[in-house]
Amino acid sequence: MDNTISLRAALGGMIAMGVAVGIGRFVYTPILPPMIAALGLSKATAGLIASANFAGYLAGALGAARASLPGPRRWWLLGALAISAVTTAAMGYDGGLGWFLAVRFAGGVASALVLILATALVLETLAKAGRPGLGAVHFAGVGVGIALSAALVAGLAAYGADWAAMWAGSGAVSCVGLLAVALLLPNGPEAAAHAGPAKPAQRDGHLTRMTIAYGLFGFGYVITATFLVAIVRATPSVRALEPVIWILVGLGAAPSVWLWSLLGRRIGTARAFAAAALTEAVGVLASVASTGALSVCLGAVLLGGTFMGLTALGLTRARELATGDPRRAMAAMTGAFGAGQIVGPVVAGLLSDALGGFVVPSVAAAVGLAVAAWLARR
Repeated sequence: MDNTISLRAALGGMIAMGVAVGIGRFVYTPILPPMIAALGLSKATAGLIASANFAGYLAGALGAARASLPGPRRWWLLGALAISAVTTAAMGYDGGLGWFLAVRFAGGVASALVLILATALVLETLAKAGRPGLGAVHFAGVGVGIALSAALVAGLAAYGADWAAMWAGSGAVSCVGLLAVALLLPNGPEAAAHAGPAKPAQRDGHLTRMTIAYGLFGFGYVITATFLVAIVRATPSVRALEPVIWILVGLGAAPSVWLWSLLGRRIGTARAFAAAALTEAVGVLASVASTGALSVCLGAVLLGGTFMGLTALGLTRARELATGDPRRAMAAMTGAFGAGQIVGPVVAGLLSDALGGFVVPSVAAAVGLAVAAWLARR
């Protein structure tokens, strides 16, 4: 019975992560090029819309880390999944820039709530069942969602669907995912209502440097994660790769948390974080270093194969360094990461409009990742 509950929880978590993060958060990337073409968006405006989603993610993550949510977490999770599905479909309506900003912000809040609530519920269920190793299935949902949404967008494009239909189709798939999560996920244990006042986390130089490194990671990955498909569409020699390039990112992301966590246990979390950051820097540079297919595909695989691993390693390292209540350290890390995500697309969009490409923003992102690796190792 425990094995059945564990497997259902892991699969439910995987679908939840796929819906809210893989689709709700990242389907914007493959839909962005047809949106730009149809609506005449500048790169700066496209970056601003992306940043609105990341701002919502930051608000949702900080709120979930600090607030005590009344009632069963499962219902909060399902509600957040419903909001994620609705806001994904709502992006298909052209209500102007203000509409896009508001919808993406709300979707970002929902994706953060799903990530935090689903992870807590699933990992607690797996721990009680003695199957913590199935947590890798849960985290694989981000990559599965990215690959599925990329295939969906490519398929709709092949049938001549416009950007609005792509958003509507993504929202419909998200609704199916919501139903699957409702059937699979158990209620799970609830946190104690009166745990007493939490002791503040004590900060030191190591944790401060790790927090800065995590913020630089947020800045470093998000530029390529936002504009990779647009880069491919704008490069004639690799334009044919547009339908598959984001699928490669998803396939790289699916096993990444398990692989990088395994390396972290072998060589230490800080060293694994530094190695992943440098690997991602290579991928970011590869995406713009050459107009050849091999370079762009390498960039996609390395981006997908590192960003979720870096997310897990960074938060693990913060918990190792924090004393007292680790939520304070988690909140600081999330804030730094969110700030990097918000700044990255706007800066990249402005520089791209001014310079006519993404080489300079990508070099800046790679430098940020290299500095993050150096700070983590210190």
